[in-house]
Amino acid sequence: MVYLIPIAIFLFIIIWLILIYNRLIKLKIMTEQAWADVDVQLKRRHDLIPNLVETVKGYASHERKTLEEIVKLRNSAVGATTPEEKIEAENMLTKALRQLFALAENYPDLKASANFQKLQDELASIEETISQARRYFNAVVRDYNTAIAVFPNNLISGILGFSPKVFFETEEEQKAVPQVKF
Repeated sequence: MVYLIPIAIFLFIIIWLILIYNRLIKLKIMTEQAWADVDVQLKRRHDLIPNLVETVKGYASHERKTLEEIVKLRNSAVGATTPEEKIEAENMLTKALRQLFALAENYPDLKASANFQKLQDELASIEETISQARRYFNAVVRDYNTAIAVFPNNLISGILGFSPKVFFETEEEQKAVPQVKF
């Protein structure tokens, strides 16, 4: 009978470790799935940008530097491999796209173009979906980071190699209204 107490304690600890491990794995998978959702929306945006650039080229051909920069940033965002690289590249691309739309204000024919309006509306819709996916991703990352940081999970998460994930945050400079200067 005395030997049952250590066995019961041992079994309790094993079950407790399994429960913590499974919860951490579930949260890790949720962060990966949430990132995949963000990534799908970012790809939709990447696919739309070449059409947008071509439309603007027809009206504002002397804005070549701005358009080339957008293409370069889009290619950089497409080529980014880690979430951290993608977040940085996407923030830069978002800033450039905001400048492009501010620039379009100076071209009434471009603003009136049905093709440009359609692309602009589609991009706005995609941006809203990206925003929602980013909020969900950040919520899941918050839950995951909290789970690996709280006691006693932190004792186990460190040993098992769980590391904090990075939030998909907007840079402060993107929150400001873009200024177009000629």
